[in-house]
Formats: sequence, C-alpha cells, structure tokens
Amino acid sequence: MKYNLYCISKADSETLVEDFVVKCKTFGARLHIHNIFNNAIAKAQKISAPKAQESYSDAFMPFLKNTASSLCIALHPQAKMLDSHQFAKLIANHQEVNFFIAGAYGFEEKFLHSMQNLSLTPLTLSHKIAKLVLCEQIYRALSIMANHPYHK
Repeated sequence: MKYNLYCISKADSETLVEDFVVKCKTFGARLHIHNIFNNAIAKAQKISAPKAQESYSDAFMPFLKNTASSLCIALHPQAKMLDSHQFAKLIANHQEVNFFIAGAYGFEEKFLHSMQNLSLTPLTLSHKIAKLVLCEQIYRALSIMANHPYHK
C-alpha cells in the first residue's frame, strides 16, 4: 500500500507528521509527503484567487497522469465527512491512494470534479494541522484494517 500526500506548501520540518510516516511502515504501508511550492504559485497568489487556484491545479497535474489505477482524494472543507471506520473502508482496497491539499485559495471546481472529495472538518485548518490530522487518520485506518488496538 502506498499513500501520497501532495500539498501546496513550503517544505517544513514536521516531526509529528514524520512520526506517522514511520508508524505506517509497521503495517507495510508507505506514506510519502510531497510539499509543492514554486515561483508560479507564489506569483499567482499575489494576483488573484482564481490564478492561485489555477497554479495549484497546474502544480498537481504531473501527479495525476499515472493515477488511473489509484484512488485520488482532494481535501475540501465543504465535501463529505467520514468517520474513521468509513475512511478505512474507503482506502482499504486500493494499492495506492493520492491525497491533495490545495493552497490558501482552495481548488478549482474542475479539479474537484476530477476526483473524490473528502472533508476532515468544516473548520479551516492550517496546512501543518491538516497534514497531521490526515496522517494520523491514515495510520488509524491501517490499524482498523489490521485489527490493531490503536483505533479504540
């Protein structure tokens, strides 16, 4: 099982996130964090929200080309929310799951329509917190699938 988290954010030292990367290995899963931030995104965010959203989609496009056999999920605050068991069922039968977290201006509608959407909470979270919550939920889902007591 492979889980990719693509996030519009600058690279950062995230010790708690890295702890879950290591913990996921105990279930035979690989969790990869990909922080994406380039000059095009920086410039677009200074111009307008639609330009920023477009730059996020452009930055994510290379990671969508080989995802025909993968589950792709965009994290979006207005999307459907699942509990931990439902989340575990969602990702259970996929060898690869790709998660996408947009920048401050969110996703373009056409990007959201190209994949499944999921909300961690209706609250707005910083990227650091959203990544941490998602990584913890991936680990929790793995523990649910393995009947490990962590999820209780």
